[in-house]
Amino acid sequence: METQLKTDLSKYNNDWYTAGGSSIKRILWYIVNAIFFNSAFPINSLKCFLLRLFGAEIGKGVVIKPFVNIKYPWLLKIGNYVWVGEKVWIDNLGLVILHNNSCISQGALLLCGNHHYKKVGFDLIVGNIIIEEGAWVGAKCVVCPGVKIGNHSVLTVNSVATKSIEPWSIYQGNPAQKIKTRVIKN
Repeated sequence: METQLKTDLSKYNNDWYTAGGSSIKRILWYIVNAIFFNSAFPINSLKCFLLRLFGAEIGKGVVIKPFVNIKYPWLLKIGNYVWVGEKVWIDNLGLVILHNNSCISQGALLLCGNHHYKKVGFDLIVGNIIIEEGAWVGAKCVVCPGVKIGNHSVLTVNSVATKSIEPWSIYQGNPAQKIKTRVIKN
């Protein structure tokens, strides 16, 4: 009879992972994030300034709504005219790139980290997320590590992208499946 191993969180070790910021930088960001981002603070231009100050690349015309949570701004690149809706959580343990004219709707989760469920120590897995130009991540969607949301594609409300999404496509469900081609009219 085969012995079945079990998860043992005492063996968890993510010493290999570095977020690229010193402890002081991470603590300062935690405070700034709590006061200006994960709150009702309304002044968008100050939010963009603070993100740049902490190392994010931010384009022009970016809109960041209230109650947004950003893990590490130094792992964030936002293009021009990007919208980030209320209560979005950018859990960017890896790089997150939001290309021009992309939209992340309210309550969406961009999750760059996960755990290897087949490993005894529940090892950390990190992957980058790329939201390409004109793509729209709908309200309360989840985008998983290593996923690319293709050019002008749509992930519909409450869907989960566990794999990359083709350009000019509409995806829906958990896991998200292509349901049709996106057509934009004038």
